Amino acid sequence: MPSLIFRRGLDLRDAVAGMLAENYHSAIVERIKSDDFVYRAGRLTVHLAREFGFCYGVDRAVNYAYQTRQRFPDRAVFLTGEIIHNPHVNAGLRAMGIEFLTDDPTAADRLGPDDVVILPAFGVTVAMLRQLERRGCTLIDTTCGSVLNVWKNVRRYCEGGYTSIIHGKAWHEETQATAAQAVEHGGRYVVVLNRTEAQTLCEYVRHGGTRAAFMTQFATAAAEGFDPDRDLQRIGLANQTTMLMSESLEIGEMLKAAMRGRYGDAALKDHFQAFDTICSATQDRQDAVLALLEQKPIDLMIVIGGYNSSNTCNLARLCAAARLTFHIAEPECLASLDEIRHRPVGGSAEVTTRDWLPAAGSMAIGLTSGASTPDNLVGAVIARLTKFAS
Repeated sequence: MPSLIFRRGLDLRDAVAGMLAENYHSAIVERIKSDDFVYRAGRLTVHLAREFGFCYGVDRAVNYAYQTRQRFPDRAVFLTGEIIHNPHVNAGLRAMGIEFLTDDPTAADRLGPDDVVILPAFGVTVAMLRQLERRGCTLIDTTCGSVLNVWKNVRRYCEGGYTSIIHGKAWHEETQATAAQAVEHGGRYVVVLNRTEAQTLCEYVRHGGTRAAFMTQFATAAAEGFDPDRDLQRIGLANQTTMLMSESLEIGEMLKAAMRGRYGDAALKDHFQAFDTICSATQDRQDAVLALLEQKPIDLMIVIGGYNSSNTCNLARLCAAARLTFHIAEPECLASLDEIRHRPVGGSAEVTTRDWLPAAGSMAIGLTSGASTPDNLVGAVIARLTKFAS
């Protein structure tokens, strides 16, 4: 029996609107927006970035998950993994009885036609999709439109005989799904994490190198059977949509320059392609935080979002380059005036910092949140800061 696939919701948006507002809305955040994104209480001034929090794709994915639970109250509902990278949202879905296949490695093997499976905003690999279709599950596809746009361009690269160079994290669900699209359509791919890895690739393009050394470095980030001598002759740039925009653009210019250096201007279009696959919401949030840092007198920045959220980590990177910055996962990380739990930029674990706020005198704090962070968490952070400032 073929799978039934819902890609445009389940016509229950109005039915779940109240629950979503109750769980994720914040009156104080709405008030701050109406007050030119500034909040004052005693000695505290909070400057809120003009673009922050839930993006359209995340809002849509969470909305579809709520609609799914409403539509199928008596059926088992599963998510292939985290719907977005926010522990608060994922905990809420678990509380609604939605199970995560990643919690039990054998769960996917037991699925059947009576089961409903939600595909997350990141998308899933072709192999996972086929497995679910073979089992006849009802599928709710929440894959973000920006991700689908990247996939479209990867397929165009494959059709033209270009290898996809994906700026992303090889272990991230979105990048794995994008890489699977390249393989599915007969193409090759290699994932570069940052400028350093891109530079290694560029040097190979220009001057060649030792194939074994290249493959050792990119062993977990390249397609099976990848051959740099063959597969780096024609390349096209793609990216994980939540990466740092400026870095993706710079890597694109690096690759273009390398191909120009190897093949010359006249032949460049036959060896390099790039389409704009930067997510507009990711770019808007990054632009907004840069504007905030440039225009407002801010003592320190707080960035709210899951530690495994790529777009949140990149917001923290931007902030940390200009101000003292604390990336926190949840409001409870603001333990007191004297203590904050946070993950340092580039760090792998949460740490505790003491004396992070001045005990007296005015303080101006910049605030933003990742695209997977709901407004209620932003509001709770502001409430805690207000308490500390009293």
